[in-house]
Amino acid sequence: MNKAALICVAKIGAAHGVRGEVKLWPFTEDPLAVLDYGPLTTKDGARQFEVLRARMAKDHLVATLKDIATRNDAERINGVELYIARNQLPGTDDGEYYHADLIGLRAIDSSGRQIGMVSAIHNFGAGDIIEVAPSSGPTLLLPFTNAVVPTVDVAAGHVVIELPNEIEGDTPDGAEDHAP
Repeated sequence: MNKAALICVAKIGAAHGVRGEVKLWPFTEDPLAVLDYGPLTTKDGARQFEVLRARMAKDHLVATLKDIATRNDAERINGVELYIARNQLPGTDDGEYYHADLIGLRAIDSSGRQIGMVSAIHNFGAGDIIEVAPSSGPTLLLPFTNAVVPTVDVAAGHVVIELPNEIEGDTPDGAEDHAP
């Protein structure tokens, strides 16, 4: 399996109960899709895990993994990320893409001038954030909205970024903005 073509689809969390079940945090649109991919691997390919059963909990799954039979077994794999080959994912429709396909794309402005490279996509609970690493200076964390990212062109290898004119809390010259 080509390690560069691996996509993280879930992360194992804490043990759940005493029979080896684990909390499983899926990163798929359909959380139960992890049942359909067959064996999942660690990023280095050293271990494989097969999800035998899973049920929805509040914001995660409670899963039974093959060969994980006790709480101690489950505790040892807490934090392990699970991957599949990119080609195992379903195809996308026009205008759709996987977040993983955006990592490494050039971030340009509407005139074609390079801003940086897409280094990550985050979601901290209030929507997706695109992280752009410029060639110098601090990383940009921007809302991944149509207004800020009007164009995603995976085939051309870039996203178009419309930088906001003002970011809440910013003031000219770094001065503090205090109300009288």
